Amino acid sequence: MSTENEGAAVPPEAGSRPAPPAPHPDPAPAVPPAPDFKPAVGTAPAAPQAPIGPPGEPAAGSGLPEPAAPAPAPAGPPPATPPAPGADPARSGAWWSEADGRPQDASRAASHGDAHEGTPGGPGGVWGAPLPPSDPPARKRSGGLVAALLAAVLVAGGIGGGIGYWAADREAGGDSTTISALGNPKSESRAPGSVSDIAGKALPSVVTIEAEGSNGEGGTGTGFVYDKQGHILTNNHVVASAADNGKLTATFSNGKRYTAEVVGRAQGYDVAVIKLKNASDAKLTPLPLGDSDKVSVGDATVAIGAPFGLSGTVTTGIVSAKNRPVASSDGGGGNASYMSALQTDASINPGNSGGPLLNADGGVIGINSAIQSAGNGGGLGGETQQSGSIGLGFAIPINQAKNVAQQLIKTGEPVYPVIEATVNMKDTGNGATIAANGAGGTPAVVPGGPADKAGLKSGDVIVKLNDTVIDSGPTLISEIWTHKPGDKVTITYKRDGKQSTTQVTLGQRKGDS
Repeated sequence: MSTENEGAAVPPEAGSRPAPPAPHPDPAPAVPPAPDFKPAVGTAPAAPQAPIGPPGEPAAGSGLPEPAAPAPAPAGPPPATPPAPGADPARSGAWWSEADGRPQDASRAASHGDAHEGTPGGPGGVWGAPLPPSDPPARKRSGGLVAALLAAVLVAGGIGGGIGYWAADREAGGDSTTISALGNPKSESRAPGSVSDIAGKALPSVVTIEAEGSNGEGGTGTGFVYDKQGHILTNNHVVASAADNGKLTATFSNGKRYTAEVVGRAQGYDVAVIKLKNASDAKLTPLPLGDSDKVSVGDATVAIGAPFGLSGTVTTGIVSAKNRPVASSDGGGGNASYMSALQTDASINPGNSGGPLLNADGGVIGINSAIQSAGNGGGLGGETQQSGSIGLGFAIPINQAKNVAQQLIKTGEPVYPVIEATVNMKDTGNGATIAANGAGGTPAVVPGGPADKAGLKSGDVIVKLNDTVIDSGPTLISEIWTHKPGDKVTITYKRDGKQSTTQVTLGQRKGDS
């Protein structure tokens, strides 16, 4: 995805200064073109590039022979000349109590968005953008943001020939200088499919969610318009603190703010649906949903959210991996969430939770939910965490999230597919081992349940579900949860060194308790 613009001439080479023209009765000053930019879709913003265009002609008067006598200087201000070019700026666990969705303890990735502790890297490895006592976070940081943007403009203005042509017009009295930049009509009309085009269409449908519990704890996250009835799709951990007698607000990019209520939430999936109140005047444009099953590694991505409270932030990247098993938690002491995630290197930070991950067509392919933290052990949920993006973000595939959202809107509670067998969550690399016992000494394989009917026993090591290799308990749970109750799946397992397959019809469990 890029916006292609062509300039009309090549600006002066960096580090050189054009020789002043010899006097001439009609010198016509050479005017370099406006810049050409190609927004990069990748792991980092592209450095400014010099414009591309046809070779320029020498400045008028630069090659004329010197006249016999200098002509008188014309009246009025001297012709404007471009400034000297500047330098480029430097720019994974204990036991899964039942495979029906109740973890005892689990290795966790850091969820980001709403946070109970409200402090990045705090107890429980919580990622969150804390909700300040009065002003919204973006307003609170507005001074610093403006200063940062101003500095960026000043630095950009010093790039020789790469940013734009700046002309200083001095008035006749010499007491005033005005600065102007020549516009480029091509760059001002964004190409369909460019990042700016995608962002422009999606931003009005993305909201910043502020959640506050009855105890005053809370934080900010993101959501997006799901339908014209006012339903907003987001993460469970974004709204969990306000689910019981708390306060929820949703603010659109145009500044309009509405109160909201929780329609339903699924802790295991980390999906929630809220609905706007008194929003008859709201312009609701649901974001188009893509097909996450058709995503390929390397596809371009655009993420929108409110990292650290900075609403409407747009970042870009690619799909780095698919079917990545991720266990995450909001740090509140409840059940962990499991997902077979899309991995992206688009910059995702605390506050991006619940926001859309878009494809190059502007369709939602995932809900941004968790990030890898830079802990001492380098694993998910390390105690020492880096409070920011390290290019490892994870999103719930939209096909799964859509199924969950429809169930929540219809009944208010989630439904989980299960095999009703307890698996060991500690062992990794060799498969998911069915434990000797379940929680409280109960059988690990529930009598009469799907796993029992399929002939599975304690000690069996599940190594594959359909075509997906299973290397651990979390991977097995993540893969099971991409299906629906009643689906038939093929399970490959090892028993006493012998590999076998069996077909399992998935059962169901309602609710998170």
